[in-house]
Amino acid sequence: MAIVEPQSPTDDGHRRLALRSTATNEPVGEITVSTAEDVADAVTRARVAQQEWAEVPIAERAKIIRRAVDLLVKYREEIIETIRRDTGKTHIDALMIEIIAGLDFLTHWCARAVKDLSDEPLKPHGFQRVLKKVVMHYRPLGVVGVITPWNGPFALAINPSVQALLAGNAVLVKPSEVAPHSADWAVRLLHEAGVPEDAIQVLHGDGETGAALVRAGIDKISFTGSVGTGKKIAAACAEQLIPCTLELGGKDAMIVCADADLERAAGGAVFASVFNSGHVCMGVERIYVVESVADEFERLVEEKLREVRCGSGDDCDVGALFWDRQLSIIERHIEDAKAKGAEVIVGGEAVTNGGLFYPPTLVCNVDHSMALMKDETFGPIVSIMRVKDEEEALRLANDSEYGLSGSVWTKDTEKGVALAKRMETGSVLINDASMSYGILEAPFGGMKDSGLGQMNGMRSLRNYTFAQPIGVARRAPKTEPHWYPHSDKTTKDLDGMVKLVYGTVLKKLPFFTG
Repeated sequence: MAIVEPQSPTDDGHRRLALRSTATNEPVGEITVSTAEDVADAVTRARVAQQEWAEVPIAERAKIIRRAVDLLVKYREEIIETIRRDTGKTHIDALMIEIIAGLDFLTHWCARAVKDLSDEPLKPHGFQRVLKKVVMHYRPLGVVGVITPWNGPFALAINPSVQALLAGNAVLVKPSEVAPHSADWAVRLLHEAGVPEDAIQVLHGDGETGAALVRAGIDKISFTGSVGTGKKIAAACAEQLIPCTLELGGKDAMIVCADADLERAAGGAVFASVFNSGHVCMGVERIYVVESVADEFERLVEEKLREVRCGSGDDCDVGALFWDRQLSIIERHIEDAKAKGAEVIVGGEAVTNGGLFYPPTLVCNVDHSMALMKDETFGPIVSIMRVKDEEEALRLANDSEYGLSGSVWTKDTEKGVALAKRMETGSVLINDASMSYGILEAPFGGMKDSGLGQMNGMRSLRNYTFAQPIGVARRAPKTEPHWYPHSDKTTKDLDGMVKLVYGTVLKKLPFFTG
């Protein structure tokens, strides 16, 4: 639902936005824009709901949210249809990227909740161990704002929302106005599963609503979207001293070594560059192939790309562009590349009869003078640059303002890992691409302009809490030796401890080193 058109306001003065499908050009509903007053009211209700939700035992919270798994399986075809109307993506992309991913998120985080969020003992080091016992309590932050993008509108609403809810927070979801109704399903499933109505709410609208949410006095923002908006959110959160997690744009590099399995690398290059219509933050946008194998690699990529079917039918592999504004960016990058000597081998022109489609496109003979290799394109483009060797590939891969993820393709795993460690990206895959977000045990986040903080990973649920240590004195005499009033004996005793513990071999004992 990528064509957004302002309409006449409602009777009470709210702005309205009408939506048309990029796949069919047909109207597919509208949204009413939430005002700053609406946001404030939602926050007030969320505060009340959060206090009650936080009192629900962690195991019971997980049990409630886990019910959404069965509901997602039950309603999956209806949800897929909504996602397709929202975005224009294919049935299989919706099934793979949204439904299966959503089920995985729900199952994984519910299974981890009790272990990750329960109070746990902390063993102090040295003499503190004799004096105190400490419990780590993972206290909910309060109300969390989740601002989601248009390229994965269901899955990217489910994932952070479930994490925040399991941690005992209330959640306000602000979906992209470009694909708003998929997030409605995410919230509906959780309500039907038993999450209280005000503990998770949807606030529809555009940037005005998002800005109001960021400034509404909430306790954390989880944002997935553009670099420009992310920087504004970071500044606003810094002013308020509240945490934020920002997953922003990418320009992921793929390094094809001379010893790569070219058949697999070519297949990975095509898929990772064009799946989900190329609208993937960790999709491949730059390919660096060593000159000695470039001819064969380009031949295989062309062969595979020509087999990819683009359109709105169920037999197609790639669907419509999700947002009409993305077309101008793609076309500008292609024209700039052509003007500077690049060669378009496959595709290269939009198809706009009855919808908005950009066929999978192969561009060769590219270089870093071109926007196609510097700026985020976010379209179904395979861009290949030949390099002298792997060192040049690595240098060029790191020559970017972005650093979300990347990949190295080689039969020598040891070499691949060594190259990966030198890539300036949040994550790297060897002989695979674009799936690092799905490894939920691993933190996902970007370096440079690709983000701030990380999501997923072993500490993900705790990132929606404040880690509050609670210390308890093991003994409670009426006074302590170091309390007031001080005396010469106080100094003598403390100095004696210094000499005994830190001036002898005792300092090396595990008791003191922790």
